[in-house]
Amino acid sequence: MIRLSLSQRLSVAFFALLLVCCGALMAIQMRSTRVHEQETVQRLSRGLAEHIARSGELMDGGGMRSGEVRALFGKLMAVNPSVEVYLLDDQGRILGHDAPSGHLKRDRVDLAPVQALLRDEPLPILGDDPRSETGRKVFNAAPLFVQGRQAGYIYVVLVGEQREALAANIAANASLRTTLWSLAIVAVIGLLAGAVAFRWVTRPLRLLTRRVQSFDVDAAAPAQPVPPTPLRAGERDELAILQHSFGHMGQRLNDQWQQLRQQDLQRRELVANISHDLRTPLSSLHGYLETLALKDATLSAEERQRYLAIALSQSHKVGRLAQALFELARLEHGGVVLDRQAFSLPDLVQDVFQKFELAAQARRQALVAEIPPGLPAVDADLGLIERVLTNLLDNAIRHTPEGGRITVTLQAVQGEVQVSVADTGPGIPAARRDDLFHTPPALGSDRPDSGGLGLLIVHRILQLHGREIRLMESREGALFVFTLPAAAR
Repeated sequence: MIRLSLSQRLSVAFFALLLVCCGALMAIQMRSTRVHEQETVQRLSRGLAEHIARSGELMDGGGMRSGEVRALFGKLMAVNPSVEVYLLDDQGRILGHDAPSGHLKRDRVDLAPVQALLRDEPLPILGDDPRSETGRKVFNAAPLFVQGRQAGYIYVVLVGEQREALAANIAANASLRTTLWSLAIVAVIGLLAGAVAFRWVTRPLRLLTRRVQSFDVDAAAPAQPVPPTPLRAGERDELAILQHSFGHMGQRLNDQWQQLRQQDLQRRELVANISHDLRTPLSSLHGYLETLALKDATLSAEERQRYLAIALSQSHKVGRLAQALFELARLEHGGVVLDRQAFSLPDLVQDVFQKFELAAQARRQALVAEIPPGLPAVDADLGLIERVLTNLLDNAIRHTPEGGRITVTLQAVQGEVQVSVADTGPGIPAARRDDLFHTPPALGSDRPDSGGLGLLIVHRILQLHGREIRLMESREGALFVFTLPAAAR
């Protein structure tokens, strides 16, 4: 199957449509010419039948005078072979004619067209052709009077059988040649005009096609793709709008591709960090258990308890990492559905403080809650927000030195409740601020945290609530701020 380009298909469709239109125009022109010719012939011969009716005694009281009728009709048709003359009675029956034997196909003529002609209705008017079973031709007619009484009609077919046959024979070859030449000229001109026109029309589409074919979002994609073509005010060209939209789409795809690449790098770094964080406690756990297994007989009770305590501590660290990974995976892959409810955020803060009270006392740290009176309830998932506060306080306690201070501040701000968690620790290094909520700390950093997963989980939970957590500038330590919507009253 031949596959054509768009401009070629448009040219073929235009050519076919042009041929159809030319054919229809030719048919209309031929019909108009035929009708004009019929009207002209009928107008020029308006008095012919009346002249024949007065030229001789064609009927008398006894009926038609056959000899005179044939003689007169024969002379008329000899002088003008294009006409055929008939004598009709007052009912339209054919009484006299000079047609050769076997040429007459009807024995009567419909008088309705005759009456219309005599009433001077608009021409052309077609009447029955006696020499055809169904044909109709232009004619002229006049009433025939005998002794002052109408006895019939003179009926003259103006385009007779001989003229029609001769005209058809002469025009056949010339008409065919003219038609073929006309079609050939129209075809050539139509193809050339269509090809040029549609090549000009489809030029923007070809440019867009090449641009689409050259577009490739891969590792070598440019950091700054070709900007979209600007649109003029009130632009109505669909192709220009399509090209502009494709430019925007290309930019968005490029940005998304770069984001995916960045996310892929972040995930790889996360896996590497988690592997490192798991390997360290697992190696320690394995080493102490192996020591217990090999030297059990030589270890004292105190050494055995110390080794078991260290192994248990490392086991707890592995468990925390595994739980954090599980939570992050559920949050990342849509496995968590929010259970929104109205609850008191100050009560939740006090509950979380109770969980960390002993750990803070052990490090001589102060847990302070600054809560103004009349604070509205919030609309959020209670369990997930508790997890957010738990992770933030856990990080703050572990990064704040002994004798430090951790402060949770709540305040109403424009229909929302703002939560601030501040500590007096060393703060967040400048190199970590940009990707703090996207990737865990780099390998080899000296930290007691669980791979930085706590902040990743916090970030994802707040994203599910349509909120963001921000790291704010602080004179000392780290200051995290986020907001939650106030519950409707």
